[in-house]
Amino acid sequence: MSDVFAVYGASGCGRSLMPVAVEQLQRMGNDSSIIFIDDSLHTESHINNHVAMNYDAFKALEGDKHVLIAIANSTVRQKIADKLSADRISLWSVAGTNTLLMDSVKIADGAALSPFVTIASNVTIGKCFHANLYSYVEHDCVIGDYVTFAPRVSCNGNIHIHDYAYIGSGAVIKQGTPDKPLIIGKGAIVGMGAVVTKDVPAGAVVVGNPARLLNKA
Repeated sequence: MSDVFAVYGASGCGRSLMPVAVEQLQRMGNDSSIIFIDDSLHTESHINNHVAMNYDAFKALEGDKHVLIAIANSTVRQKIADKLSADRISLWSVAGTNTLLMDSVKIADGAALSPFVTIASNVTIGKCFHANLYSYVEHDCVIGDYVTFAPRVSCNGNIHIHDYAYIGSGAVIKQGTPDKPLIIGKGAIVGMGAVVTKDVPAGAVVVGNPARLLNKA
């Protein structure tokens, strides 16, 4: 039985990750085509020269299925991951050719590591992590499930980022210490270009330099 590969999501995130996924299969010597899954489709279509279909049509295909979830919203990403698990479809991790992983790195299934991403030594990362172009994670960081990095995130050493956090483009997170890591709480949002110098509470939105809580109207 042949393997079937897919990128779930055909919007900007999915279209950006598709070439990375294609390149990864080529490195593995696998000439399988990759399908886009787009739930808005009622009939089979083509997107950027790839076959595109909805999830029910994909599920009906024969073969061992492997899916990269290319959805930036972490809550939606989890719902899709749960659906795939219920249907016994494997999460697929994808990394660019020039993505750099150093020593003692542990990354759970479903990661999307774009080109020029660096993960330094002694880092543990949970399920369905998204790290966009030019982002890095320095040494001794712990990152939870369904965390999203926009492009050029600078995550320095000894930082703990809890589940569902979103780190905006160009954000910088100050290094913690082994005895007191800097913590980004569950579901927190760090705004574009923010410079985080202290812990961010769960569910909080922080912006600016130095990062401060965003006041809601």
